Amino acid sequence: MGKGGRMPVAVESEKAEQNQNVVRRVPHEKPPFTIADIKKAIPPHCFERSLLRSSSYLVFDLIVCFLLYYAATSYIPLLPKPLSYLAWTAYVYVQGCFMFAVWVVAHECGHHGFSQYHWLNDTVGFILHSLLLVPYFSWKISHRRHHANTNSLDRDENHVPRFKETIRSYYHYFNNPVGRVFIIAFTLTLGWPLYLIVNIAGRSYDRFASHFDPYSPIYSERERVQILLSDIGFLAGLYLVYRVALVKGFAWVMLVYGAPLHVVNGFLVMITLLHHTHLSLPHYDSSEWDWLRGALATVDRDYGILNKVFHHISDTHVVHHLISSIPHYHAEEATEAIKPVLGDYYHYDGTPFYKAMWREAEECLYVEAEDGNEAKGVYWYKNKL
Repeated sequence: MGKGGRMPVAVESEKAEQNQNVVRRVPHEKPPFTIADIKKAIPPHCFERSLLRSSSYLVFDLIVCFLLYYAATSYIPLLPKPLSYLAWTAYVYVQGCFMFAVWVVAHECGHHGFSQYHWLNDTVGFILHSLLLVPYFSWKISHRRHHANTNSLDRDENHVPRFKETIRSYYHYFNNPVGRVFIIAFTLTLGWPLYLIVNIAGRSYDRFASHFDPYSPIYSERERVQILLSDIGFLAGLYLVYRVALVKGFAWVMLVYGAPLHVVNGFLVMITLLHHTHLSLPHYDSSEWDWLRGALATVDRDYGILNKVFHHISDTHVVHHLISSIPHYHAEEATEAIKPVLGDYYHYDGTPFYKAMWREAEECLYVEAEDGNEAKGVYWYKNKL
């Protein structure tokens, strides 16, 4: 009896310790290992990219997407209305998850992790992203720069945190539960298209920046042709949607394709944001930043069964930032291999993603350096306005 009575206390103590570990700060000092040490710890076969194996995952995802579409359009209309509403809701969410899996494969093409043939990677990535209304080369270039400048306050390309003095005055009105609901809803629904169109939450430039503008400051002169190609692919995807809508109707296209695409975009923004927004993660200005410390300043997250559906993009993100060409089917093994090398520099947060989204929205409002901190160029998330 006494033994049983002590169990809740032990459980509470363990939970408190886990919570403390989740928010403990990752070291910001120069690590005692190099990227060469990390690569040596990873089994050689993890670097191998198999076109056959990569294609098998893509084909599986596409087949599931087709079967979901076929089942939904063939059988949901036969259900009575209350059940059909529930069935369509389930379809939109599940279809969106598997469409996001296709997005992940396209993302891997952008990192040349799909196969050893760069032209094939770009061809597959261009087609898949165009069908998901993403300007492939435009995104690939800015995303590559994000990987090259991760957590640099001066040069990172997306999810760049605010400074306290740059927070607009009206934001104080959103620093409450109702306001956070609005901010999260806005972020998950409009965050991705606005990032592409007007570079919202992206790096600050001295003039208008857009992923659709070949003359955007995001890109160099030699990259303009690729941006034009991306625009053509995007417009071709839009035109295909328009042609289908003429036959099937706008509402049908929105239900079958548009709504699941919103789920894709929502997961894309949330997963990226949660990988780089955490109380434990440092950001650096130019006086302190270096590539390895920036790449280490990310966190692996747990999405439950969706880890597998999403090809482990969420729970192997640390190794992805260190060696982005490792294909997803080797990423789990590579992650386990580097943990002993990284030690305290590796961070994992098993908080359910819906709880994590709320927590980070509440606690990660801006970054600032701490008073008395010897490393003045190291910044941490704060929330006291």
